[in-house]
Amino acid sequence: MSPYDDIPSTRRARTSHSWDDLYPGGHDYPPEDAYPAPAARASVGRASVGRASVPDQGYGGARYDVDPYGPTYEPHAQGRDPYGSGPLGSGPYGSGPYGDPPPVSPPVFPVGPGLPGPMGQPGPGQEMPGRGVVGRASVRPISPSGPPPGVGPGGGDGPGGRGPGGPGGRGPRNPFGRGGRGAGPDGPDGDGRRRRPGASDPKRAKKARRRNLIIAAFAVFIMLTGVGVVGATYYVDGVKTSDQLKFPETTTVYYSNGKELAKLGEVTRYPLKFAEMNDAVVESIVASEDKTFWTNEGVDFTGVMRAAWNNFTGGSTQGASTITQQYARVAFDLEGATYSRKLREAVMAWKIDDQLSKKEILEYYLNSVPFGRQTYGIEAAAQAFFGKTANRNAKLPQITDAEAMVLVSMVKQPNPDPDDPDGSPGYDPTFSPKAEEQARARWDYVRGQMVELGYLSPEENAAIAFPKPESFRKYDPKVGNGMDKPDGLVVNHVLSELTQSPTSVFKGKSWKSIREGGYKIYTTIHQGAQKAAEAAADEHVKGSYMSGQPASLQAALVAVEPGTGRVLAYFGGHDGKGADYGGFYYDEAGVATGVGRFPSGSSFKVYTLAAALREGYSLNSYWQWTPHDMPGGRTGTNKIRNASSCPTDMNKKTGACSLLNSTIASLNVPFYELTVSVTPAKVLAMARDAGIDYMWTDQRVRQELYKTKDTATLTPSKFDIILGIGQYPITVMDHANGLATFAAGGLRAQAHFVTKVTDGDRIVYGETLPKPNQQRILIPQASDNLTYALSQVPSAKSLNIGWDAAGKTGTWEYNKRTDQNAHAWMVGYTKKIAAAVWVGNEKDEKAIVDKNKSTIWGSGIPASIWRKFMTDANAAMKPKKENTQFNGPVEVGNTDPDRSVPSPTPPPQPTFDPGCFPPGMCPSPNPSGPAPVGNGGARPPSTLPPPRQTGALVAEP
Repeated sequence: MSPYDDIPSTRRARTSHSWDDLYPGGHDYPPEDAYPAPAARASVGRASVGRASVPDQGYGGARYDVDPYGPTYEPHAQGRDPYGSGPLGSGPYGSGPYGDPPPVSPPVFPVGPGLPGPMGQPGPGQEMPGRGVVGRASVRPISPSGPPPGVGPGGGDGPGGRGPGGPGGRGPRNPFGRGGRGAGPDGPDGDGRRRRPGASDPKRAKKARRRNLIIAAFAVFIMLTGVGVVGATYYVDGVKTSDQLKFPETTTVYYSNGKELAKLGEVTRYPLKFAEMNDAVVESIVASEDKTFWTNEGVDFTGVMRAAWNNFTGGSTQGASTITQQYARVAFDLEGATYSRKLREAVMAWKIDDQLSKKEILEYYLNSVPFGRQTYGIEAAAQAFFGKTANRNAKLPQITDAEAMVLVSMVKQPNPDPDDPDGSPGYDPTFSPKAEEQARARWDYVRGQMVELGYLSPEENAAIAFPKPESFRKYDPKVGNGMDKPDGLVVNHVLSELTQSPTSVFKGKSWKSIREGGYKIYTTIHQGAQKAAEAAADEHVKGSYMSGQPASLQAALVAVEPGTGRVLAYFGGHDGKGADYGGFYYDEAGVATGVGRFPSGSSFKVYTLAAALREGYSLNSYWQWTPHDMPGGRTGTNKIRNASSCPTDMNKKTGACSLLNSTIASLNVPFYELTVSVTPAKVLAMARDAGIDYMWTDQRVRQELYKTKDTATLTPSKFDIILGIGQYPITVMDHANGLATFAAGGLRAQAHFVTKVTDGDRIVYGETLPKPNQQRILIPQASDNLTYALSQVPSAKSLNIGWDAAGKTGTWEYNKRTDQNAHAWMVGYTKKIAAAVWVGNEKDEKAIVDKNKSTIWGSGIPASIWRKFMTDANAAMKPKKENTQFNGPVEVGNTDPDRSVPSPTPPPQPTFDPGCFPPGMCPSPNPSGPAPVGNGGARPPSTLPPPRQTGALVAEP
């Protein structure tokens, strides 16, 4: 519901008369200007005809019959944009965020006698007949002030009216000026306005006409001869109205449930009808940018001449464009300060002035120019800078003359020049002391123009003052819109994904183009799961396991949906504008940003175990768990050591531990030996296939595993045998995606943040999900055995949410000490959620201890965070409780692979079909698929992950 609905009009109390009393019909916009049409239009090289009134172009109430302040973005919007129907063709904001531009039918100005053309009311002045001028140029003199005589702002019974007898006094103001002290004679011909010097001097008027004719003729000669294409522009380009322009609209990011996650911009554009714009902004913009706006032909011929002359003499081009020229620059995207741009701008401004009324031009201009603070249009600026409104009908406080003068000053340059912020600080007085100094100087200039035009009386001029600092709303571009919260990092990943995905329609485009594109971005983030992640891992949330811990400690948590790769929750840190500890993304400059890569320690053993199971190894194979000399220089004092013991061998002391118990106890020695047996290349291939896209070397050089077809090329040159026990850094997000692959029974999906992007009713980007028949990275029996082993890990087994859970803890030691850790992990999954948690120091790598000065292990704070998150996220997501349990283990695989040791107690011989070969490897009764073939026999090949793309090309935005 609009905040401006169903309220009485707000009027400025300058007189005792109301707007409606003084100007009946002023809000309904009769078809022409509020003063009679001039005798002829300025024209060079073409016939000029008298201007007459035209049928109403839709400025009545019916044109804006839909609330322009309704919600701009609604999840999965199906209807038309809430701005309704518009002036030219279909609605000004159409059936998309900006609408399909309707065909423009320019107003027709009849040739023949001129007709009276009031805009606000029937003018009291004498009707002036139009006349056609053919074969010669006729130029109207340009007044240095407001509307010409004949627009008496004083009514018949007002103090400044045309009443017989008595001096022309100050009458009630119309939308374009005020009645001043009449300088003319008393009686019927008094116009009720202050006369400007020379306004009635025939000689001066004649000189002005001659001067303008010469300037116009020369300027157009330059246009037509100097740049031929500029002259042709008049006949080629159509006039664009503001409702046909593609403005930098605010893009909105949504959670997966359609609720708003963040807005990419503080405010957006709030278009107003001219009748809604209060006097302060209308007068101020004319005074600031174009004091002859109401009388000129839309072109500053002197400025065009100056641009041409400077071009010929090697000087720089100048400004001083009219409002119409400035609107042409916006409407036709004319950039730079070149000679050709100036000429093209003049041609288009001339055309705009010929086809649109002055009110239309000013309305479109004030709704389209930038004012700073990411605002476009005067209403958005009024709200952003002062918390007020420029809408005379709104119930918010009205913006004052002084405040409007500040805003219109910013049109010249809203923001500092990034290349020279000191020399060109802009005109936003809140930006810097230099900008305030420049803004005050510009404000004084505008005030002088307001006085000259009669918009400020002497008394008002004496009383007006530059707004005090406390009247400006505080503004910090780094705060607000959700970007300063943990969700801000989600937005960064969203923008990175959209601009980096190979087949995305946004590939190669800037973040700015997305932020200001008015898109609706629907993310994969589940609102409840995201809150659960913050409640468990955010040190600023009371009740989280990080709350009250040493300030140097930092946690990160990422959750991924098995089978789809959708990121359900992402906590990379509390500050959305700060460091990202959950992973990395490519920022707007294309630079990899983020610090979320850490040695995963024993949590990486899930990939080593999976690689062994894919090679046909049995969980019942045995490995020497006590330290001993091994390849890779691990001899003597450099032997691999454990942080725990084999639980089944403490009494027997055989030195042998099964692969299953080695996993549960997280023994380093057997897993290092297992890596030697399987080979580091195959362990690395499994990690890559599961979802580890990136891994860093000891020198912290990032390797893109997803691009590596043969992982043997990276081992041992980049990653040695110690890879198998987690020495090399990976990201928290990749780790979560790898676990999600195992949760989905070996179905690999690409982790991603965006489900779709819409531009109005069109879907311009969509996610890519795995195909149901996509080859899995593990056969069912190997997948079941992997999940069974991980489900026996105590930190995962203790999760009690009605779903079976599997997981793995891990730590990486600090400074080669087994009693201190630098990184601690807990990773795990149910069939519906996979999550990875890391805890470490936010800056320098050092020993991590809790608030009790105790060493942090994976089974401590990380496991507590993981269990709290899994419990709360499961409650928020409410997955349907069916098929909640994992399959049991399958007695398959080679129990005597290379480098293993004999079983201390030989297992019973399995029964098998004599016709099955090789023995012991018959098809499993498990209906989910065939059993593996022994000792590395027939098994699925090590496959590359699917192409790294999360968006499919749908349509250009």
